Amino acid sequence: MAVKIYTDKDADLKLFKGKTCAVLGFGSQGHAHALNLKESGVKVIIGLYPESKSRKVAKEKGFEVFDTGEAVRRADVIFVALPDTKQAAAYKKDIAPNLTKGKTLLFSHGFSIHYKTVVPPKDVDVILVAPKGPGHIVRRQYTEGKGVPSLIAIYQNPSKQAKKIALAWAKGIGGTRAGVLETSFKEETETDLFGEQAVLCGGTSALVMAGFETLVEAGYSPEMAYFECLHELKLIVDLMNEAGIAGMRFSISETAKWGDVTVGPKIVDAGTKKRMKAVLKDIQTGKFAKGWVREYEGGYKRYKALLAKGEKHPIEKTGAKLRALMPWLAKRNLKGAQASYA
Repeated sequence: MAVKIYTDKDADLKLFKGKTCAVLGFGSQGHAHALNLKESGVKVIIGLYPESKSRKVAKEKGFEVFDTGEAVRRADVIFVALPDTKQAAAYKKDIAPNLTKGKTLLFSHGFSIHYKTVVPPKDVDVILVAPKGPGHIVRRQYTEGKGVPSLIAIYQNPSKQAKKIALAWAKGIGGTRAGVLETSFKEETETDLFGEQAVLCGGTSALVMAGFETLVEAGYSPEMAYFECLHELKLIVDLMNEAGIAGMRFSISETAKWGDVTVGPKIVDAGTKKRMKAVLKDIQTGKFAKGWVREYEGGYKRYKALLAKGEKHPIEKTGAKLRALMPWLAKRNLKGAQASYA
């Protein structure tokens, strides 16, 4: 059975006529959704805690800014654009006391709902609209008249309008220009976490560092190891992104292709897949979520220690030196690049 792809014709922004949409947080996704919706003709207000540095930025962008609880009280649709770790506390303190029958709670990731760190009342709609791209891309594509493919999901639907609201929001941020697929909170959450941990972030960074270490320990220069194991990765990933794995193989040398199909399976083998299945099991059972909740409730001690250890890896020193020779690369100050979410 083919998956239905929803486009502009399937969504109606008139659904928001006379309604107010609140975006709680003005970080990566929050600012993109808010600006795109505003430019789509939707009434949008911003909810932030009183000391938030984002208040000034949001006001400069032309938004009315309210304390979080007041924004929830005023709004019909409330987008919780806060980090997973902040949502439970914000929900208890500011959202729940102002959440009344008929309102809609919207998320861009299902973590809090799926793992029940947030449990909404049964008389509100609970939906998900998740663009498959970071906020700055969601914003840029919209301004260029395009959009980012997005997911929608319905968790609670007492109004019987939840799917229409999700599609309207997706249209307002540009998602239906590209195409929207329907999923569930469970599927979005579990596949998203697995992808991050096993492949996109965890798997890739571990593979890159192991390759770098293997070459350096064998006597090759860190600079050569960096180029071969990290720098050129973008070229391969871009080819995959544009044309799939087969398309990437079409574009590389015969020698690289032979190494790909004969050596790759020796590195990522049945043992790797077995461990991936264990990772997925921890996600499905909630073990990962419980451990992450304990970690942030305990002050992020192990999390911060592991990040600090990673920053001291020799690949980072080598990379900083080599990236300085590449003026075309956008320079990122990691310490100052933390997005403001609240």
